[in-house]
Amino acid sequence: MFTPVRLMMLIAASALIVAGCGGGEDGGGDSGGDASSGLTIDRAFAAEMIPHHESAIEMAIIAQERGESAFVRRLAEDIVNSQTAELETLQAADARLAEDGVETGSLGLPDHMAGMDSDVESLKTAEPFDAAFLKMMIPHHEGAVEMAKIEISKGEDPELQALAEDIRAAQDQEITEMRDHLGDDAPPAGAEHG
Repeated sequence: MFTPVRLMMLIAASALIVAGCGGGEDGGGDSGGDASSGLTIDRAFAAEMIPHHESAIEMAIIAQERGESAFVRRLAEDIVNSQTAELETLQAADARLAEDGVETGSLGLPDHMAGMDSDVESLKTAEPFDAAFLKMMIPHHEGAVEMAKIEISKGEDPELQALAEDIRAAQDQEITEMRDHLGDDAPPAGAEHG
């Protein structure tokens, strides 16, 4: 026979066990039963940044061939080199998280805020090329920075958080350089995000 005190302890212990089976380490009960909403953000960051980097590399390869200035050709080479390496890290992390059974969440950014609504094919015939490339790459980079900020604030995977910090720092710097190069022709900051 259970005493009232013992019964209350048993109920409390059961409640803790049930709570422990629900949300993840972040304590959120809104993760839809996933192991952790932070990890689903990690998986979303990797899954959404992969095509984002692929499109940046595609644009930069065109710029390596068509770039009119040394600045644009150097920038294009930097983008191809850095983002190809980052792409490998993202793909490996996505595969690792998938193997661990982590579901893909959502970063909650629409295409225009992620800088993914540009027509990359138009760069093949754009004139003058440099201005067209930079005006397309600036919002694309701004989108990557927004995605990185979400990973930094809501993700959990240390490797992806470190990568997000690197992406934010590098692409913020490149945005500044591209704006300086364009001068008065630079699009307003965050123009694609409104």
